[in-house]
Parts: sequence; C-alpha cells; structure tokens
Amino acid sequence: MQKHEILSEMHKGYLVAVIRGKNKEDAVEIAKQTFQGGIRSLEITFSTPGAEDAIAELVQTGDPNMIVGAGTVLDAETARIAIMKGARYVVSPHFNSKIATVCNRYAIPYLPGCASVTEIMQALESGADVIKLFPGSLLGPGFIKDVKGPIPHVELMPSGGVSIDNIDKWVINGAFAVGIGSALTKGVTNGDYSSVQKVARQFVEKLASVKAE
Repeated sequence: MQKHEILSEMHKGYLVAVIRGKNKEDAVEIAKQTFQGGIRSLEITFSTPGAEDAIAELVQTGDPNMIVGAGTVLDAETARIAIMKGARYVVSPHFNSKIATVCNRYAIPYLPGCASVTEIMQALESGADVIKLFPGSLLGPGFIKDVKGPIPHVELMPSGGVSIDNIDKWVINGAFAVGIGSALTKGVTNGDYSSVQKVARQFVEKLASVKAE
C-alpha cells in the first residue's frame, strides 16, 4: 500500500521538481521555494553534493506535505542511503535491477530511466510501477502514445524537455507525471531564490488550465 499511496500522491500533483543544487543548502532552498510555489514532489538529485543530508533535512524539518525523493541514483548502495534518509521514491537515469531490488525490499517506488520498449519491459518485469522517460527531450510526447498502443497499462513520466510551452502535449499523450528541472532555477541570482517560487507557480497554473480544457 505504501508504494501505491506515494505514487497516487505524485500522480495527483503531477509536477515533479528535479532539483540539482550546488550544495546541500542550495538544494534545500530550491526545494522549499518550489514547494511554496505549489509543487509537492521534490526529487533531490545525487549529483548534488550532500544530497542525502538535504533529503534528511527536508524530511525532518520541511512541510509534512512534501513528497521528498532521490534522483540520479546510480547504484543500489546510493538507493539504500537515500531510503534510510527518508526518501519516499527513487529515480535513476537508467534501469538497474539491483536498485529495483532494494526499493522493492523497502516498498519504495523505483522510477528507472528508459528510452526503449525493451528497457521499459525489463523495468516493468523488475517491479517498477512508473517508468521515467529519459531523455524526454529526445523521445518527445508522441513516444508515450506510441508505447501505450502495445502496452496500454504502462505508466510513463518524462524528464528532460518538459516546459511551460509543451506540458499540454505531455498531458494529452497520457503522461503519468512530468519532471521539471533547469527551468525552475534559471532566474536564481546572487542567492535570491524568489524566482523559483514564481516559476513553480507558473507551471502549476499552466497545468491547471490544461487539465480544465
């Protein structure tokens, strides 16, 4: 039930912020501003120095409605560290069966990055409930519709290439959720993170208008 509840909340929020900080403090501030802007799912990437400490701080002192996860998880050891620090889901840029085993052991959703139907099927067979489409910018929104033809039950979340201008196409083609990365932090200057909250809110408002159509 735990996996189902977490994924259900991620699907309901739909927007997943992919946060790459310069350090722990940077990641935590970006995450908090993103949450204030209305995005609940916060994926702290392990390309961030001190990522595990950022996850722990957000879990322990952040808003309880935050859905804090770990991204750029390259191996099973890192997955276990993230889970022990409180990560509620694990995302990687590739599929790794050992990461899947660790996540299944702790009933934590694993969203592996896949770019082909063969990889998607391997991930599904390992117990992955949602597949991260990566790189989304290369595959494009139409890829989801194409895959769902022969595999209608698969749930796909693009990461990379999702923008304010094309989010409607991902929604229409049946994405489970969408990952938003660098777009959130483009306006950050000299320690002023207020732009992050503004951009997050723009994504939330755009999504609402798309779903209302």
